[in-house]
Amino acid sequence: MDWHKWQDRYDTADSALARRLVTVQERIRLALEDCPPGPLQVVSLCAGQGRDLLGVLPGHPRAHDVRARLVELDPRNVDVAAEAARSAGLHGIEAMTADAALLDHYAGMVPADVVLICGVFGNIVDRDIERTINACTQLCKAGGRVIWTRNRKAPDRVPLICDWFEERGFEREWVTAPDELQAVGVHRSTARPRSLQRGTRLFTFVGYDKLRSSVPGSDQALT
Repeated sequence: MDWHKWQDRYDTADSALARRLVTVQERIRLALEDCPPGPLQVVSLCAGQGRDLLGVLPGHPRAHDVRARLVELDPRNVDVAAEAARSAGLHGIEAMTADAALLDHYAGMVPADVVLICGVFGNIVDRDIERTINACTQLCKAGGRVIWTRNRKAPDRVPLICDWFEERGFEREWVTAPDELQAVGVHRSTARPRSLQRGTRLFTFVGYDKLRSSVPGSDQALT
């Protein structure tokens, strides 16, 4: 899969992915507006070109309060994100070429006010989804929010994802309606964060195409 070229799918007007991006951006906007005054920290796992956060910050009243780390393995996508941040004068944005599955890459930026896990859960197996949600107790500060996505193609894992978050002290703040193929969810932490466990790998990024063909019960035509 060419993940740089894949980003072009967001440009298809009124597609499920384009609608998802708009929804994620709106949830980021609302989350930032609800944060207390002062510096804010954001981390994004498998950030791609950073279209979600970088589509919100220019012109946002909290833009220059935000320090963010966008972790993405494809260096071409990282270059796009870094250039977008520079062009917008967003000097607090760090686009990092690294494996987003390794907790070490979030050191110094967590616990965060906003944790973005978009386009991830549809590309990893269930046990890794649960492991990643468990790690959100390290990544997200008390009162902070995790904004996540997952397609609803069978088997629909959105209810299970919600259960896993809520079992770990997150409150369900908002989830898209069940008839929306590309689900977006927001969970708010109610507990003190745990210490970052360096050296921990959260997931193996399999890719929805390989999951669909090789993992029984994982029909994931979109991310």
